Amino acid sequence: QVHLVESGGGLVQAGGSLRLSCAASGSIFSINAMGWYRQAPGKERELVATITSGGSTNRADSVKGRFTISRDNANNLVSLQMNSLKPEDTAVYYCNARIRPSGYPLSELVYWGQGTQVTVSS
Repeated sequence: QVHLVESGGGLVQAGGSLRLSCAASGSIFSINAMGWYRQAPGKERELVATITSGGSTNRADSVKGRFTISRDNANNLVSLQMNSLKPEDTAVYYCNARIRPSGYPLSELVYWGQGTQVTVSS
């Protein structure tokens, strides 16, 4: 069993900051890419940022210059520092990871966290 547990969401005023964290635990052989997605009401889930095991990052244009993704490989953690938040950043944020489970090291499976709400008030 593999689990992703997110923390750090909440309510913040526009211009404020929040930091999201996600910890992967369980029977893990290795973790490849980790990342964050978000889904606003009435919209499809969209990519926010991803980071490879080597540290290469990718971010949506809408968050460049404001959000920073980082990773702690030793502790299977991924974080998202969100600065200069805008009301349009309001969404449920989901952690995502591509993991090779211990029992199936040749298979890469995609796991999702349960989601954490981020609300930015104007």
